[in-house]
Amino acid sequence: MRSQTTESLELLITEPGQLYELLDDAEAKLQRVAMAQRCAGILVTRHGPSRYSLALSDTVPFGETWEHTLS
Repeated sequence: MRSQTTESLELLITEPGQLYELLDDAEAKLQRVAMAQRCAGILVTRHGPSRYSLALSDTVPFGETWEHTLS
């Protein structure tokens, strides 16, 4: 059984034009951590139009990034 990973980042977008750049940068940071651990993928959760969280997740296969939107 694998342990739960806790590496995560939260983004608060204040300028709509920055959304994709900030998401790409955050994903790249977590990809580096995931490569070192080789045991988790990345889950991107949209909490609202200006709030996103990215986290290493054992539920996402290593090397993949999945998106999730909360209603």
